[in-house]
Amino acid sequence: MVPSQDNKKLAPQTENADAPKQDGPEWTSGLKRLYDSVLDEPLPDSFKDLLSKLDENENG
Repeated sequence: MVPSQDNKKLAPQTENADAPKQDGPEWTSGLKRLYDSVLDEPLPDSFKDLLSKLDENENG
């Protein structure tokens, strides 16, 4: 009996020991840096004022 294609095991891919390990595509590291820089930005005063007004309306 010949094994079906579904039952064949694929050989594991060998990794190059010299290559840096990446979690995903190359562009993801740049996107993560951009996201992190946005998180580090201070909250604008106008946004703080808006949040304060919303809190006042909610509390009474």
